[in-house]
Amino acid sequence: MPEAFIVEAVRTQVGRRGGSLSAEHPVDVAAHTLSALIGRAGIDPARVDDVILGATDAVGPQAGDIARLSWLAAGLPESVPGVTIDRQCGSSQQAVHFAAQAVMSGVQDVVVAGGVQLMSVVPLNIAWSAGADLLHADPFATSKKWQRRYGGQDINQFRAAELIASKWGLTRAQMEEFALASHRRAAAARDRGYFEREIVAFGGGSQDECPRPDTSLERMASLPPLIEGGVITAALSSQISDGAAALLVCSERAVKDLGLTPRARVHTMSVCGDDPVYMLTAPIAATHAALSRAGLEVGDIDLFEINEAFASVVLAWQQEIGAESERINVNGGAIALGHPIGASGARIMVSMLHELERRGARYGLQSMCEGGGQANATIIERL
Repeated sequence: MPEAFIVEAVRTQVGRRGGSLSAEHPVDVAAHTLSALIGRAGIDPARVDDVILGATDAVGPQAGDIARLSWLAAGLPESVPGVTIDRQCGSSQQAVHFAAQAVMSGVQDVVVAGGVQLMSVVPLNIAWSAGADLLHADPFATSKKWQRRYGGQDINQFRAAELIASKWGLTRAQMEEFALASHRRAAAARDRGYFEREIVAFGGGSQDECPRPDTSLERMASLPPLIEGGVITAALSSQISDGAAALLVCSERAVKDLGLTPRARVHTMSVCGDDPVYMLTAPIAATHAALSRAGLEVGDIDLFEINEAFASVVLAWQQEIGAESERINVNGGAIALGHPIGASGARIMVSMLHELERRGARYGLQSMCEGGGQANATIIERL
C-alpha cells in the first residue's frame, strides 16, 4: 500500500483565554500557520491538492469554510481548495487521517491538514446556543428518536468525566496528582525550549501561555467541583484556549519529485465509537484497534499522547491499556497546555513528532476523546 509521509509540522503558541491570540481573527491565525508551514517546507503552494482543517462551532468568525478562507487570506493560490470538518475534539486529528487516506489511495499527493480554534472568540458550544431559537436546536432535548434510545438524561462532558471517575474508581486526590504532574511537565518543557522549534508565534505571544508552574495540590484541593457532589474540578479539566496547527502530508511520489525529506510516516490509523453517555471512553477502544492493526504491543510505543480533556479520561485509559506514566504526555497535556478544540489533534501530533525527534525515538501513538462517544488513534513512525 502507498505510504503517507509527514514532511513538515508547525503550530502557534497555545494562548490562554483572553491571551495573546484572543484579539486576532481565527482566519488570520490559521492563515499565519498555513503560510509558515508552506514556507518551512519550501514547496510551491500551487502543488497542494487540498487543505483540510478541523474547527468546531463553525459560527461567526469561524464560519464559511475557514480552511478555504484562511488559505486565501494567507495570499496562497486560489487554485487550491479547502474543506473544514467537525469531529468535535478530534477534528484536526481526523483532518490528518483524511489527508493520509487521500495520499495512500493515490488520489492526491500533497495535502495540508490541521485545525484552528479561538475559544476566546467563539466560546465553547456556542453553536448550540446560536440555534436556540430554531425549532429543533438541541437534539438531546428535542429529538424524539434520540430520547427513545437514550432517554432524557443529561449528555455533557462534565457528567461523563464524573461517570468515568466513578466507574474506574478514581479519587480526586489521584487526579489532582496527575494534573499537577501535567503542569510541571509542561512548564519544564517550555522552560527548556522543547517547544521552540515547532511554534510559529503570532499575535504578540511567543510561547504557550497556559501552564501554571506555581500551582499546588493545596490550591487544587480548594476548588469546588463542577457538579455538586462530584469530584471533577476546573483543575482536573482541559483549559479553554486558542491556537492553530498544520502538517504537510505527502505521497512518496511527491517526496521524490519535490526533493522533500520526510520526517515521519503515518503508520496506522483507527477511529472508534463508544457509549455516547460516557462520551469520553472511546480512546481505549481506538488504541486497542490501532495497536492490533499495526501489529504492535503497548511496549513498542515510545510516546503516548492521550488528550487531557479531563484527568479521569487519561487515568481510565491508562488502567485499561497498561502504559507507563513515563511515556504518557511527557511534556504535559491539555490540563496544562490548553485544548483549543478544533486544533488540538494537530497540535498534539506536531508536538509528538518533535519530541520523537528530540529523543531519537521511533513510534508515537495519540488518541483523544470526542463528542458523541468517539475517538481517533494515530500511530506515527519517525524516519
